Amino acid sequence: MAARLWRWLREDVWEIRFRRYVALLLAALVVAAAVWLGLVMTREDRSCAPGVARPEGSSDCVGVSATAYDFGRSRFTETVRAIDRENHRLKPGGYVTVALFLPFTASAPASLNDIQHQLQGAYLAQYQANHDTDDQSPAIRLVLANPGADGAHWQTVVDRLEAMAKGPDTLRAVTGIGQSTDSNKKAVRALTRRGIPVIGTSITADDLANGQGGEEPYPGLARVSPTNTDEARALTSFARVSGGKALLVYDKPGDPYTRTLQTSFEKLLSGSRIEPQSFTPPDDRTLDGTTGNQFRQIASVVCDTPASVNTLLFAGRHTQLRQLVNALGERGCTDRKLTVLTGDEGSYLTGDRKLKREALTRNLAVRYTSLAHPDAWTKESPATGGSAADARTLTDLITRSREQPLGPIGHVALEDGQLIIAYDAMRLAVQGLREATPKGRAVPPLAEVVNEWSFIKGSHRVNGASGWICLDGYGNPYDKAVPVVELMPSGGSRFVRLAWPEGKPPAKECLPPA
Repeated sequence: MAARLWRWLREDVWEIRFRRYVALLLAALVVAAAVWLGLVMTREDRSCAPGVARPEGSSDCVGVSATAYDFGRSRFTETVRAIDRENHRLKPGGYVTVALFLPFTASAPASLNDIQHQLQGAYLAQYQANHDTDDQSPAIRLVLANPGADGAHWQTVVDRLEAMAKGPDTLRAVTGIGQSTDSNKKAVRALTRRGIPVIGTSITADDLANGQGGEEPYPGLARVSPTNTDEARALTSFARVSGGKALLVYDKPGDPYTRTLQTSFEKLLSGSRIEPQSFTPPDDRTLDGTTGNQFRQIASVVCDTPASVNTLLFAGRHTQLRQLVNALGERGCTDRKLTVLTGDEGSYLTGDRKLKREALTRNLAVRYTSLAHPDAWTKESPATGGSAADARTLTDLITRSREQPLGPIGHVALEDGQLIIAYDAMRLAVQGLREATPKGRAVPPLAEVVNEWSFIKGSHRVNGASGWICLDGYGNPYDKAVPVVELMPSGGSRFVRLAWPEGKPPAKECLPPA
């Protein structure tokens, strides 16, 4: 009886029911796995590379890259790989990190040229700092920070950079920034208010600088490019513009760059009886929009002005400058000589395929202030303010970059000044970082780096490839050399002359006045 009971328990209750339970459990696991797999497969992978991802609702790959990721832009590939090789050579604990903050996912050809050249310049200065300076420390690690094509995701990137400053990445400076836009103003304000030093490369807007009215909205910001006011002063000291002979053409409502350039020009034309002419471009000023029609009408107004008017002062971006030049080439008074004077945005036209260069053969000259120019120090040799030897240090590096270990870094172009100015900005960052590092320490405190900007003058100046960099008490370059450049009908541009905000080169001491 007992044996029969045991057999029933084993065969009917235990084995049969156990098998059922196992089958049910396996079925449940299969269903759960299928649900999980379905969720995984339907969830969109928004990562682009380590540290870089696409925010919700955006196709931009935004973030900070410390790898060989080129943001999907093949023109950056060789330089990014060179940076990655240099970064991998560094020993943990012996370096500090510098971020190059630029819109790496931009699509406009002119912007991509700009970014490529600044990327190359920053890398050349990184390599020089790590190899050609007698083992000075700390070494420099370079990472790439992308706030998006239009800078809209600056907050995400700033938050990441702050975390890198507080963590093992030892981020100690941000360079680049690029154009003077509202997004970049917000980014610089946020970075500097979090104690992170910023070195602007090509920003020129007066309201993206300290010292206006004695205020300091960006504590810790240093710049290597003159303000729009200084560019305008240099330009007019060269051209000797007077109110009765010049007409102002300006962007309405404008952006930080165009508004401050407009203000600078208005001061120079104080008392003029000739009404300025405004134009309204698209919000995205890299687009043509319908602004060409406005410039056609402005060209007619120019012909209606008194014959004494021979100069147009243009406060606008490069796309609109190109549209104005094209319209002036078809004006009804081509027998009358005209010169267009503008800021450093003019450099973009050297490679603009939509520019009708035949316009420049019709009694029309376009001259602009460049941030830097490769011929500036070979064709002029002032006693102070810069030198051919300092410029040659960079060109020698470029020659070496054609092959490893320094290169390759892709096609190099110097005419727009962007590579030169980015190289100088990184050199300024390196000097500040190393001077701020206490003896016996491997990494400088952030606050000490910020304090260094006030010492970049006199014998502690940076002898840049673009000229001497002597900072005033607000981090702005004092009496910085301003190359005046002219567009050529045959293509490219030619260096005209060096101009100076103070009307002459700085004294040998290069000490800003009180």
